[in-house]
Amino acid sequence: MTWRQLHGDYDHLLQELNKEDRKGHKNFLRIYPALFEEMVERLTPILKKDTKIRLAQEVGLKLVVNLRHLASGNDYSSLQYSFRVSKSSISRFIPLVCQAIIDTYKPEVMNYPKTPEEWNDVAKQFASKWNYFNCVGALDRKHVAIKKPKGGGSLYFKYKKFHSIVLMALSDAKYRFLFADVDAEGGAGDGGTWQKCNLARAITNNRAGLPQDRNLPNDDEPIPLHIVADNAFALNPWLMKPYSHQSQDPTERLYSYRLSRARRVV
Repeated sequence: MTWRQLHGDYDHLLQELNKEDRKGHKNFLRIYPALFEEMVERLTPILKKDTKIRLAQEVGLKLVVNLRHLASGNDYSSLQYSFRVSKSSISRFIPLVCQAIIDTYKPEVMNYPKTPEEWNDVAKQFASKWNYFNCVGALDRKHVAIKKPKGGGSLYFKYKKFHSIVLMALSDAKYRFLFADVDAEGGAGDGGTWQKCNLARAITNNRAGLPQDRNLPNDDEPIPLHIVADNAFALNPWLMKPYSHQSQDPTERLYSYRLSRARRVV
């Protein structure tokens, strides 16, 4: 029996959580045991690459190290002691596992709407679940901390004193990503980053397939279908944000509340 099998988290802690503490398993990896087992099964044909010299590491082990890294942000040096897998091995297989997850699940879980009918389906979800109408997505961004790129200068340096790249994401009313863009430098402003991403350009150039303006309930004036965001983004007919002034009247406060509640899904 190997040192990893005797002391590693994959062979001990994870098995304990799987049998006795499903919520703990969810907290540890951000997914429940059933989804973890499904992912192992579906990723095995891609990641299980035995050679004549040695057997490949278990797909379950690679996946749990990868998910723990994504869930916690623990670096490779920390993970190697928890799972008894060398840092060099972790650095090799984590990018492969991430790519395998993307290739396997992206067509199923990130369906970017392309037609008016598909955008209308998103708007119906926001109307029924959050009581906010004519909304086709909630937009936000997250700065992902990185090491300073070689020759990057201040391009990636964020005002909060770390280097980052920006994850820009649009989600539907059920907390599911519809679109993601991950390549902007953290030193750029949030609004400018959004204007440069493919989705913003498609909407601006009328290539996104958004439906025609339509009336709100109990109203006779057509209103554009739009994205909801916070005050970091520029106001547009197709992008709404809460009122920013402090002295909001009751109608403005109600609108800001409804919009902010719908935006929280992202």
